[in-house]
Amino acid sequence: MKILITGVAGFIGSSLTDVILNLGSYQVIGLDNFDDFYDRKIKINNLKNAIHNKNFSFYDFDLRCNVSLYELFQKTKPDIVIHLAAKAGVRPSILDPLGYYDVNVNGTLNILETMRMFGTKRMIFASSSSVYGNCKLIPFSEEMSVDNPISPYAASKKAGELLCHTYHHLYSMDIFCLRFFTVYGPRQRPDLAIHKFTSALLNGEEIPLYGDGSTRRDYTHISDITQGILKAMENLHGYEIFNLGESYTTSLNELVATLEHATGKKAIKNIFPVQEGDVFQTYANITKARQFLGYTPTVKFEEGVFEYVKWFRKNYNV
Repeated sequence: MKILITGVAGFIGSSLTDVILNLGSYQVIGLDNFDDFYDRKIKINNLKNAIHNKNFSFYDFDLRCNVSLYELFQKTKPDIVIHLAAKAGVRPSILDPLGYYDVNVNGTLNILETMRMFGTKRMIFASSSSVYGNCKLIPFSEEMSVDNPISPYAASKKAGELLCHTYHHLYSMDIFCLRFFTVYGPRQRPDLAIHKFTSALLNGEEIPLYGDGSTRRDYTHISDITQGILKAMENLHGYEIFNLGESYTTSLNELVATLEHATGKKAIKNIFPVQEGDVFQTYANITKARQFLGYTPTVKFEEGVFEYVKWFRKNYNV
């Protein structure tokens, strides 16, 4: 089976690629344009294992380029698309809503249209817990209304889900939309809290904290996310939406305390007001993913944080 992974050089894409290639029974076609959201060298390093694997091929272009995408499908004929590529982050999307809409919505539409032209019927779409906004009911379940996003990023992911449903309805595509909940672990993007806080702690720098520390997140280890994606591939039929989280929440204050324990350092805190677009809490109801996919998260938060700090020390020479 040939698997096209968009956003292959990113945190989730490269981690998933390594897992799939280690299975030995798949060919992975990787697509990435090395968006300058963070250092290109980090993304190149993410692919250091895959790039020498005979079952991996890589293409460097923007998924919005319909000519290049058409030529890629014509040459490689993928059986399934795992669409991870996107402009990421809630706060940056408020500063660049047009860019986020263009990549996340038009890019997704370009993928779906190319799939239609080549008869590719199977796709996994990476959505986000941000689509739930500030829903009052917790934990968040897939049946809840998500018509009130509070950031352009969240709105773009909701739009992607709707496009996927449209192409399922019109062209009988099998598409699962997976709503990821605050993914962390080795290779995590440098703009995310656990990476930034770990770096600050180990280097004796201030940690910027927004709000009083009571906001809560359902942190999900990268190995549980890759497990969920593989389970989705195995059970892909029809159109469905699934939460992939730990179904356990951790406050910002608890996160800092755990990192202090893992690093052996005391945090120097710099408190700021809560930022626009940030939700108070994310909390996944994963009953549907357990029942339909057999998804079973296994990495406890403290265990995952200690593993991450160990990885960070090794890879950033701290």
